[in-house]
Amino acid sequence: MTESTSTGRRRGRGARERILAAATELFTAQGINATGMEQLTSVAGVSKRTLYTHFESKDVLVHAYLQQLEDGLLPAIEEGPDPRGQLMAVFDAGPQDLAGPIRGCPFLNAAVEVPDPAHPVHRLAAAYKTEFSRRLATLARRAGARDPEALGEQLALLFDGAVARGTALNSDRPGESARSVATLLIDTAVGATGQERTPGSDEPATGR
Repeated sequence: MTESTSTGRRRGRGARERILAAATELFTAQGINATGMEQLTSVAGVSKRTLYTHFESKDVLVHAYLQQLEDGLLPAIEEGPDPRGQLMAVFDAGPQDLAGPIRGCPFLNAAVEVPDPAHPVHRLAAAYKTEFSRRLATLARRAGARDPEALGEQLALLFDGAVARGTALNSDRPGESARSVATLLIDTAVGATGQERTPGSDEPATGR
């Protein structure tokens, strides 16, 4: 049951979700460092006490904000009949298709705003970027790439560059140019026809 405080703010069930939603809105609109805890409490409709009950510091809140976005932003690697298509799909989707209205890559943004490589937020951003390229390499391997790790890293670099450029140009998608370069990279690494690998196997599938 939700209680009303003397200031009209709400407490109780759903407070954590409201705080994270407010953090996503404000961090997206104005950045992490420009967002204060007082503003977060106002937008979330909670007291400072409630905010600090759920998140003991701003660093903890930023970490939780990024963690909630990971699954929606990482490339899907479910086994399927078209790994090449899965690779290209990374360049088709915009952030709003994956995790709500965000601007650019929140992990790149966080790494810039929290530059200390030993900071938990920066480490989380680095781990996300490592996992991003690892997943692309997994798909590249299934598609029959001769050097899947190299292709995964190339595509991750292309994607990050396209997203960063799109942020500056107020575009929420990687764009046709990035997609055409991705096609060229994949075709070069796999071959225009490609020999996709059988799921769970290191050998290319035959008879296709």
